[in-house]
Amino acid sequence: MATGLGSLEFTKPTNNNVGCPPQNGAAALHDHPPSTISSPDSTLGRHLAHRLVEVGVSDVFSVPGDFNLTLLDHLIAEPGLTNIGCCNELNAGYAADGYARSRGVGACVVTFTVGGLSVLNAIAGAYSENLPVICVVGGPNTNDYGTNRILHHTIGLADFSQELRCFQSVTCYQAVVNNLEDAHEQIDTAISTALKESKPVYISISCNLPGISHPTFGREPIPFSLSPRMSNKRGLEVAVDAAAAFLNKAVKPVMVGGPKLRVAKAHEAFIELADASGYALAVMPSAKGHVVETHPHFIGTYWGAVGTAYCGEIVESADAYVFVGPIFNDYSSVGYSLLLKKEKAIIVQPDRVVIANGPSFGCVLMKDFLQALAKKITRNTTAYENYHRIFVPEGQPVKSEPNEPLRVNVLFQHIQKMLSADTAVIAETGDSWFNCQKLKLPEGCGYEFQMQYGSIGWSVGGTLGYAQAVPKKRVIACIGDGSFQVTAQDVSTMIRCNQKSIIFLINNGGYTIEVEIHDGPYNVIKNWNYTGLVDAIHNGEGNCWTTKVRTEEDLTEAIATATGDKKDCLCFIEVIVHKDDTSKELLEWGSRVSSANSRPPNPQ
Repeated sequence: MATGLGSLEFTKPTNNNVGCPPQNGAAALHDHPPSTISSPDSTLGRHLAHRLVEVGVSDVFSVPGDFNLTLLDHLIAEPGLTNIGCCNELNAGYAADGYARSRGVGACVVTFTVGGLSVLNAIAGAYSENLPVICVVGGPNTNDYGTNRILHHTIGLADFSQELRCFQSVTCYQAVVNNLEDAHEQIDTAISTALKESKPVYISISCNLPGISHPTFGREPIPFSLSPRMSNKRGLEVAVDAAAAFLNKAVKPVMVGGPKLRVAKAHEAFIELADASGYALAVMPSAKGHVVETHPHFIGTYWGAVGTAYCGEIVESADAYVFVGPIFNDYSSVGYSLLLKKEKAIIVQPDRVVIANGPSFGCVLMKDFLQALAKKITRNTTAYENYHRIFVPEGQPVKSEPNEPLRVNVLFQHIQKMLSADTAVIAETGDSWFNCQKLKLPEGCGYEFQMQYGSIGWSVGGTLGYAQAVPKKRVIACIGDGSFQVTAQDVSTMIRCNQKSIIFLINNGGYTIEVEIHDGPYNVIKNWNYTGLVDAIHNGEGNCWTTKVRTEEDLTEAIATATGDKKDCLCFIEVIVHKDDTSKELLEWGSRVSSANSRPPNPQ
């Protein structure tokens, strides 16, 4: 697993050494010299701010509260660090999640307990998606620890550890900084652990400490760096030899990329193996955007019965498959219905390789393994040739009649035409999962969704954070009405930050994905005047444009305006469609997940 900080999409940083350890050892995460910390600035707050900037954070997403106000003063005093005030803590956490997907690390700052427990759901989502998010909480005054005092913003007990205990399950490291002696060590350990483990961390800082100087902050700190992890040399050699022998005797092997390619920062090594092997190349749904879809042997998304046409047949009929960084859960396996056999599989995780039913090789890093295997593999294009023989180009949606109510498949036909290397797609939990999976991404086009955690409403904060991280890209977000109602407020922050995303609000009157799993009256929601709501939030301040579309003619005009006269505005397009207008993939997936959910208890 590479330990430097890198871009999580295929656009490279301006300096190719950012976050990439050079051949001869450890490297600082930024190539510019750290800003000088003079004596008046030798404080805990400025040290934290300096470290955040060093690892690649230039924006922190926050909600102020009395326990974090002094800390926020010191964060915003750091050149190169901008405070993005959010409407609620949940969205601040989602924004840090979206930011981390592009920058490689994100940060949010909230207040004690009421803020911490509000952001907890977003941090849990970042944990499930393997994203390094640094969650900073303003904590109680140091004089209150160890007393019998009851503080506000707590549950009314003198025990201040309830927030910490909640975060222990959803972060990989927790630091409670209530004295200055070890604050420097705790902060550096927390940040480095987040980057090494690619998971969120929790840092609580007592409210009376950020502005105090201390000798540990009194001189120019050594630039932040991480020692590169290395594979066990002998284990790597044996693993590669065993994998090559397994694959070279196969008749029609394939390879499938999974979401942990991001954790291992092994995208380029994966393509190196694909080029060398000639295998048919697919991705799991949660890995869409991690693999260049313009690769000559790319055959689409492997998602069982709901994946790209012909892709599932080629993968499941192969006599050997290499899954690189997979996560198999009930959603990605379509209710455990994938037709895969363990004895045919090589599973490559960030630091482990398992071949068929054994053997298993630990301390073998994914990137090293893929690069070494590429040198020993025998080229075999049989699976791709089989795919090419059976492939039939997909049809186009039936042409709309004049003023016919807009259909969802027509909407996404138009969204496809909007994509380029200068755009990124954010897909909300729901039918957008399936419709966006079918989009063909040009090289350089970003793509993100939250498949493992699947928290509805994630995409509003996620869009805010992702767009803030890559201002040169135009984010296209596809959000259902039910999800939007959960987190709508931070459209306000997008306007405040002068973002220029395009939000397609798909108004179909309810929780459509839930309808297809198990229907009931609880899946119907109150209809809002969504454009009216966003207009009220806009309130004449900033650049924002809204419109409603009901037909293809309306949509064509709206997209022309959003990409033309309003290209520098946040554009909010409410798309009104029939409540039963869903993708065929959602219908299939919903029935299979419903079947998995409704399995009776095993006999006791």
